[in-house]
Amino acid sequence: MKLDAIDHQILDELTADARIPLATLATRLGLSRQSVRQRIDRLEGQKVISGYTIRRAGNSNADTVRAVMLVYRKDRMRGADVTSVIAKIPEVVDCAILSGEIDLMVRLEADSHERINQIWSQISTLPGVQNINTCFVLSALVQRGNS
Repeated sequence: MKLDAIDHQILDELTADARIPLATLATRLGLSRQSVRQRIDRLEGQKVISGYTIRRAGNSNADTVRAVMLVYRKDRMRGADVTSVIAKIPEVVDCAILSGEIDLMVRLEADSHERINQIWSQISTLPGVQNINTCFVLSALVQRGNS
């Protein structure tokens, strides 16, 4: 299943606000409401969108699944294709280029383990990726600011 840039924009907008009016979404994307509706229906049919949810105010991210992906690229110096895709994934809260053996450290916060797995699948199939090690966060000992 191939997603184009507009599909990714739709997913980003719905991730930020699942209740966004169709007319508003269409205006932001520069498309007709019917075109946006058809794309959403297709994304739902392909199970790219598997549901919609709410977040209660005051909930302390208790249901957030956090993970760290250590990404090894095939060519460290020419890996912009990998980093540009990672930068567009809404669940990525931090991505750093590292010295040493590991090329990239990607911190994720998602609504489910399944979503982390989808992101792993997306990144691991990129032509520039050699390998990924994924670690799920079991508990947080120190959290400062928004990171």
